[in-house]
Amino acid sequence: MATRFKTQYFPIGKISAVFLCGLLAALAKPALGAPSQINDCVILLHGLAKSESSMEKLEQAIDKAGYIAVNVNYPSTDFPIEKLAGPAIAPALDECARATGDDNVPASQVHFVTHSMGGILVRQYLSRVNIENLGRVVMLGPPNQGSEVVDKLGSFPGFHFIFGDAGLQLGSGKMSVPNKLGDANFDVGIIAGTKSINPILSGMLPGKDDGKVTVARTRLQGMQDHLEMPVTHVFMMKNPKVIQQVIHYLQHGRFQRETEQHSDV
Repeated sequence: MATRFKTQYFPIGKISAVFLCGLLAALAKPALGAPSQINDCVILLHGLAKSESSMEKLEQAIDKAGYIAVNVNYPSTDFPIEKLAGPAIAPALDECARATGDDNVPASQVHFVTHSMGGILVRQYLSRVNIENLGRVVMLGPPNQGSEVVDKLGSFPGFHFIFGDAGLQLGSGKMSVPNKLGDANFDVGIIAGTKSINPILSGMLPGKDDGKVTVARTRLQGMQDHLEMPVTHVFMMKNPKVIQQVIHYLQHGRFQRETEQHSDV
């Protein structure tokens, strides 16, 4: 089992200590189907108005699969996306490097697993910074083309107070942050939810949706794979079947279809 880490940023410097990481990695016995490199690292980024606790179930599964897991906590409603991405991701990359037990030995590959706006932070960061050992990215319910919910509710009193500058940047217009970031030039698989527990918000969304984002707007030009699942936006990252698909994509670079699942029985 690989080592998991909690990260807490803002103010920078309050980074949890990492004890005996090299020893634990050396003694760890990879689970069946674990990555070929024991020091592959996965950075987890939660969504808007959430915290790292929302990603804990995913974090535990990624750890069990043999990866080093770095679960990031960042103040999603306090700053615009441009100011959130660097301070959240850069220290997490440093933590991945330290997790190998040798500051001179970087993680073999660094992967990302994101929920909702966390995927936009990764796109923002990668638009400006090249990660030489970047592996795969899995996005859950990302508003890659924005959301009509923001278009319709963004001007309402209280929206900015609850969701901050970043929330207002997630509209579906051409000048919204997601729509200005361009195509993916990295390996990314996307899971879109098709189930909603919020009929009011779903009524604002055209076509299939997860209660916050339409299936169509999760798509990103250049993506490697896209999978629709009957899960909701707010709970998809805790769904066991979604978690299985995340691990499968990290390991194989594709999602597992029904025909493949049946052939494994």
